[in-house]
Amino acid sequence: MDWCTKRPYEKAENFSSRISTVRQLAIYMDNIGVDSYIIAKGYFKSGEKHVPYIYRTNELKNFFQETDKCHRNYQCPYRHLIMPIFFRLLYSCGLRASEARLLKVQDVDLTANILSIHQSKKDNSRLVPMTSEMGAKCQKYYHQVHQHSSGKRYFFPFVDDRPMTLGNVYKNFRKFLWRARISHGGRGFGPRVHDLRHTFAVHCLKKWVTEGKDLLAYLPILRTYLGHDSFEETAYYLRLTADVFPTITLKLEAAYPHLIPVLEGEDSEF
Repeated sequence: MDWCTKRPYEKAENFSSRISTVRQLAIYMDNIGVDSYIIAKGYFKSGEKHVPYIYRTNELKNFFQETDKCHRNYQCPYRHLIMPIFFRLLYSCGLRASEARLLKVQDVDLTANILSIHQSKKDNSRLVPMTSEMGAKCQKYYHQVHQHSSGKRYFFPFVDDRPMTLGNVYKNFRKFLWRARISHGGRGFGPRVHDLRHTFAVHCLKKWVTEGKDLLAYLPILRTYLGHDSFEETAYYLRLTADVFPTITLKLEAAYPHLIPVLEGEDSEF
């Protein structure tokens, strides 16, 4: 337990992760017959979770306009073509960053405008339809980059036909964010790349609420589209939507009082 004491330089999240590893080791030892002390689950709190940043419409417009202005780079020859499509795809399809960067050419059906996501978080695979506008942008990009590519090639290639790294995505993201004059609190404080996915979900729910859609019927669709493992993950966005758009709070809480969870943020899904 002394070893499990939080170090002065540790963040709460890193501390909790380190203790979790020790706990799993103890569980394994117990399973093979070695006496061990298993730390109670949740004994050490991980601290406050990140509350997603929901981009305003004008912020998204400015951000995407900045991606359109990027130039080619010797490290990534197609950078000027990739970035406008990549970040629009994250928002318009609610994708995780790694789901987009690991797409292969064969995973992008430009006839039906459908993306095939393979073995994402928790080995989840799913089909993600694109809007006709997004499909047209991908079609144009395909003819500029992949007209002679094999299906196994990454749709967003980096150097030596390797996929972009998360570090490369984040580096470009911060540049576009700065140029779009969107304030950033520093690494770990956001806005984050992943918040584009959160924004998609919130904007989608807001649209359905204002249109008078039955969310009990539509939430399962959103759950499948986002690739969530549980209904609670999707219902989380109800509270987030109510908090971001107070004008629909009463309408949401009146119609779905038992569905809206307490807003505590959620972990990154890169």
